[in-house]
Amino acid sequence: MTRHRSYGKASKSAKKRNVLKRYERIDVLRKVGKWKDGENTKVTGLPKTPVVA
Repeated sequence: MTRHRSYGKASKSAKKRNVLKRYERIDVLRKVGKWKDGENTKVTGLPKTPVVA
């Protein structure tokens, strides 16, 4: 029995993502200087950030 071609190959998972996870967005905001650990407690509704490679 063979795998269906829609499952793709293992190298396909190494593709660049264009959506960041919440913790990744907070890291980008820290680098930009828009996030301060003591002041910002809200983790929902974060501003859009550029994707960092």
